[in-house]
Amino acid sequence: MGVRPIRILFCVAAPLFLHAQPSPDPPDPTVPVSAASPISHERILHVIPNFQTVSDPAIPYAPLRARDKWTLFAKETIDPFTIASSAAGAALSQWHNKAPAYGEGAAPYFQRFGAAQADVTTQSFFSDAVLASLLREDPRYFRMGPGRPVLVRVAYSLSRVAITRKDSGKDGFSFSGIIGMGMGIGLSNAYYPAKNVNGGEMESRVVTSVTASSLGNLLPEFWPDIKARLDRFKHH
Repeated sequence: MGVRPIRILFCVAAPLFLHAQPSPDPPDPTVPVSAASPISHERILHVIPNFQTVSDPAIPYAPLRARDKWTLFAKETIDPFTIASSAAGAALSQWHNKAPAYGEGAAPYFQRFGAAQADVTTQSFFSDAVLASLLREDPRYFRMGPGRPVLVRVAYSLSRVAITRKDSGKDGFSFSGIIGMGMGIGLSNAYYPAKNVNGGEMESRVVTSVTASSLGNLLPEFWPDIKARLDRFKHH
């Protein structure tokens, strides 16, 4: 998964907002679990895609089919928010003239934007579509939910960068996530400027990707709690 600046800002703030978790609304008993779509259409604040999250921990686990994993990859990759995040990240890189070092001006900006979108696409392609299908791993984030201390939930969220749900329903090491991330970073050497293809830059990209993936789980974990708290404020 690529770096999404707006999402990460919310992710860092989310646990700080919560001193106690309000009880979420109970699931609608009139809607059978089997009728639910395997892919979420939920958006956080009506803007940020939350397609890769299973928000209700009480729902019995049902694995995705291979074609669902490919659909999820495509849905997330071509979403306007993902594209806008790549554009914003390219703008920040252009403003500070940071790597990838394409230079200054309109053409280098579009090169940065293309590289940022390619980073998101290739890592998701390898992790969420190809390897998740081959290795029978689930690319979704399964929320722990309320009832546990905030720090426990934070630790759980951060750990999901290396731990995933297998199609069998058991948790295990995320080979698809880690290897797919590495394959995407390796492929970036084909379109990054030569001066940015070295050990130091590769290490920086690995750290950035791992950090973004880890923090990216915090907002889906705590958003239902934040929304419930905000709804309570509205009614008082």
